[in-house]
Amino acid sequence: MLAVLSLFGLVGALVATLYGASSLMSVARLATDVMPFESGMLPQQHAASRYHARWYAITILFLAFDMEMIFMYPWAVVLADMGVGAVVEMFGFLAVLLVGVVYVWREGALRWT
Repeated sequence: MLAVLSLFGLVGALVATLYGASSLMSVARLATDVMPFESGMLPQQHAASRYHARWYAITILFLAFDMEMIFMYPWAVVLADMGVGAVVEMFGFLAVLLVGVVYVWREGALRWT
């Protein structure tokens, strides 16, 4: 147990020494080096600007359909081996996704005005 604690202490001291040496020997960076680059011009807005909440709903919808495709590709490969049961399961899965799309559509999440 003492050997493990000694090893952790030694590794911690080595990391602290290397980090300290790195910060002491590094050259100070200019403020312009860390600014976002926009063709040599000053940025017009902050790089981490806010997004409208509408984009989050669209992103979730995209991820849902992306997951659908991840499930459908392997399903298409084994369709011949699995038979009719696989087709029924996939149509059930697609029905659940369709219910979600209809709900999002009726709630107006896809309207841009």
